[in-house]
Amino acid sequence: MTTVTAPFGTWPSPITAALVAAGATPLSSLAVAGHDILWLAGRASEAGRNTLLRRRGARVDELTPAPLNVRTRVHEYGGGAYAAAGDTVWFSHFLDNRLYCQAGDGEAVPFTQPGRQRFADFVVDAGRERLVAVRELHGEDEHAQPVNTLCAVGFDGVETVLAAGHDFYSSPRLSPDGRRLAWLTWDHPRMPWQGTELWLADVNADGTLDTPVLVAGGVDESICQPEWAPDGRLVFVSDRSGWWNLYRADAGTVTPLCPIEAEFGAPHWTFGNSMYGFDGAGDIVCTYIDKGVSRLARLAVSTGSLTAIANPYDEIRELRVGEGFVVLLGGSPTIAAEIARIDLSNNEVEVLARSIETLPDVGYLSVPESISYPSANGRTAHAFFYPPQNRDVQAPGGEKPPVIVIGHGGPTGMAASTLKLATQFWTSRGFGVLDVNYGGSTGFGRAYRDALKGQWGVVDVEDCVAGARYLVQSGRADGERLIIRGGSAGGLTTLCALTSHDVFKLGASYYGVSDLQGLDEDSHKFESHYNEYLIAPQPQAQALYRERSPIHHTDRLSRPMIFFQGLDDKVVPPQQSESMVQALQKRGIPVAYVPLEGEGHGFRKADSIVRTLEAELYFYLRMFGIHQTGAAAVTIHNLQD
Repeated sequence: MTTVTAPFGTWPSPITAALVAAGATPLSSLAVAGHDILWLAGRASEAGRNTLLRRRGARVDELTPAPLNVRTRVHEYGGGAYAAAGDTVWFSHFLDNRLYCQAGDGEAVPFTQPGRQRFADFVVDAGRERLVAVRELHGEDEHAQPVNTLCAVGFDGVETVLAAGHDFYSSPRLSPDGRRLAWLTWDHPRMPWQGTELWLADVNADGTLDTPVLVAGGVDESICQPEWAPDGRLVFVSDRSGWWNLYRADAGTVTPLCPIEAEFGAPHWTFGNSMYGFDGAGDIVCTYIDKGVSRLARLAVSTGSLTAIANPYDEIRELRVGEGFVVLLGGSPTIAAEIARIDLSNNEVEVLARSIETLPDVGYLSVPESISYPSANGRTAHAFFYPPQNRDVQAPGGEKPPVIVIGHGGPTGMAASTLKLATQFWTSRGFGVLDVNYGGSTGFGRAYRDALKGQWGVVDVEDCVAGARYLVQSGRADGERLIIRGGSAGGLTTLCALTSHDVFKLGASYYGVSDLQGLDEDSHKFESHYNEYLIAPQPQAQALYRERSPIHHTDRLSRPMIFFQGLDDKVVPPQQSESMVQALQKRGIPVAYVPLEGEGHGFRKADSIVRTLEAELYFYLRMFGIHQTGAAAVTIHNLQD
């Protein structure tokens, strides 16, 4: 095979924008019912409909054909949209928010009444012929906040509130004997990764709850995923030590099961998340995050010893334990997200579903390096660096690559190393990519998460800037061709970096947040107080809002930029991006604007994804003085040819 020489950024690649747009099948929401394994798969060809699949023996069946859409919008982000027991499944149908029951090979039948209620996070209370769930009740005033409660929903559709009074509820868990119920709550202004409370109550003979008892948690302790062990003792994850570790509650005593500096939990953005379960012997099979990388292990509860379970995955998003096996959703730098069953007797891996069926040859795939580097004020930041990689091309001797620095969304999220074609689109063309886990990211302990407290638009920016400089100093990036890009919260990071630092030469904003006050005004209940943590409580936040909102500092924006904006975006209205475009035009700075009709906050149409990627590539190459045939042109204002 002949290798050609071409400048970084111009390499021909089989990973086209169309291939990226074809995308991956979203896989989520694992469950085990006896020997059956269930999961949700997104259907891009059916407007993103979620369908429920079941693996039984060697056969996979679709349980919910169109038009059924297994999805809920509780907390807007949803999750926990179904439950299964035996041959029966219960689920929320997205189009009407009603609950449906489907038994055996029968038809799905609604059993709740139409209304303004939404449900999520189900647990089956078979002895009382009901589900226990989180209910979110919306009023007629669309601007009023909904009321969240813990609710029993009888198989006959009768709804009974079990617990009320808190702003948020999640994770109802019924004890094996059905006599006790555990659940989580939290209240404004906290987000669940800041402080939650774990409650426990006896279940009375009539199905109501006795007086709840607080087991653990508070304003500064985040609890997640309570579960009942086979012996009837309550296990949960808490960050009271500074790390999300496993604990057991028994007779008023809370005991750590395996205290280590690793994360056995994750932020509650969606319902139904699971990172551990119990095997037949009562030991815990778990996944945990160690410096941004997932591990799989068995925890012997009696001794606290943690034994690794061999597997090919660097990121494990979900995990459920069955009889003699574990099923997980995992990925790695060369494996796109997939669902796998691992036999616990011999660690044999069987792949049940892949998000991408056909991948490019590994010679075109960049394997990232996990790096840590010094940042501002003595902090250490973390990132994944993807070097350029293309088996058919090499760069001229002595040339260093342009590097794209990415700030993830959330901002309490985490950059992971699972294969993403959207990243490989760039690396296979000769760009390096630095995917930054800036201060505030998950996976590195509570102190690292709290580094963003009151510092959004500062710490995230500093860590992206420090990462770019680190690559230049270590000889892995061209300091004159540094790019920063991001979407939504990552867009705020991008815009703040370009208005407050001069290290980046170009920028790309995908529906980026530019006005913090506007973000507050448009937020839904779940996130309506999030900026009190990220910036400051009102009214003292007003000055900081203005200082950190790039929309008020367009005079400092002096680097060429490309903006991508959905015209139907209700979170970041088009006028925010357009005002920045106009400011750059007035000052003669090259700027491109790509408005997209029919797109909101996040692009879902295949042609939109193709158009934006090709336009972004064209913009970068033109700004670097490279005219490439075949690239999709975009109007660049103020560019003198």
